[in-house]
Amino acid sequence: MSGRDGYVDFIRAFSLLVVVAWHWVFTIIVWEDDGPHATNPIGFTTGLWLATWLLQVMPLFFYVGGFSHLKAWEKASARGERIWHFTWRRIKGLAIPGLALALTWVALGAALQGIYGWEWIGRAVTLVVSPLWFLAVYLMLIALLPVALWLHARADTVVLVVLAGAAGAVDIVRFRYDVPWLGLVNMVLVWGLCHQLGFFYERIVAARRSVDWTLLLAGLFALAGLVGSGLYPGSMVGVPGERSNMAPPTLCIIALVMFQAGVVEVVRPTLQRKLAEPRWERASATINRFSLPLFLFHSTGMAVYLAVRYLASGSNNETSDPTAGWWLTRPLAVIGPLLFTMPVIFLFGRQWIKGGRGDGEQPRANPAPAA
Repeated sequence: MSGRDGYVDFIRAFSLLVVVAWHWVFTIIVWEDDGPHATNPIGFTTGLWLATWLLQVMPLFFYVGGFSHLKAWEKASARGERIWHFTWRRIKGLAIPGLALALTWVALGAALQGIYGWEWIGRAVTLVVSPLWFLAVYLMLIALLPVALWLHARADTVVLVVLAGAAGAVDIVRFRYDVPWLGLVNMVLVWGLCHQLGFFYERIVAARRSVDWTLLLAGLFALAGLVGSGLYPGSMVGVPGERSNMAPPTLCIIALVMFQAGVVEVVRPTLQRKLAEPRWERASATINRFSLPLFLFHSTGMAVYLAVRYLASGSNNETSDPTAGWWLTRPLAVIGPLLFTMPVIFLFGRQWIKGGRGDGEQPRANPAPAA
């Protein structure tokens, strides 16, 4: 992986695995009259929401994505490529597989409903393709890349302050005056800030260690204050019956990305020593090679696994209140979805496996912060 920032590759791989494992391990499917509904154990387990402050890694993924896009653009610009061509090329690379998957499931659902009259199939298809919301946001950030780069070159860190302030104003208005639709503006402001923060990755890496702790503690205290105010739920993932910090994103996500950016810098020395070992480097490289098809098809593999399990057991009932036995089986819960996802990738996703090079093609950043 010469010439690459192996730590960024590791963060990307780790983030992807957390997302996939969370869906496989902690998704609880509850069947109601209108079909399947997805929930998770956070609403049933006291204090589990705290785990989401580390395990909700979408802000972290957008953060390293911002860095990757910046470095990829610098290389493309040096070759003489225009920003709009660069942006369109990257949009096509993600939009085509995402749309192909979504349209395939919609067509399959329509066919099954037409043949068998399954009224619940629409909800099932929605659950399978719902993880693509992340891809849609990522595509939006790529489309806004020319604007983001222009603002970064002219306003630098001021952009982050303005985005955070505007996101806070949106929260105030929509909560105080009950204007829920206004939250859609934060889809741009909050996720845009997470992505824009990635433009400062090299500066954060090169800064003193005290800056790492400053980011971590500032984000942590901000999260504690926002959640403690009672205006925001403690969980950073959606919980049925609660206001969500993710859909649309709130100020909590800005605090979360600061906290997580600080965490990855504080643990950097330890993890980089591990990544110097060939087995860790190979594992990170392998996950990154399969990142796009794994993300695209992990919910498809899970759907096929659940369908087979329901047929074998003759029942689709699952408990919505996790029992002790349910918790004890969580380490094994990845096995079934993984076994069914692998052949789906082999049959339909091989063209999107990276040929040994990951997204971004960023040069290696200086890993040693100043003392």
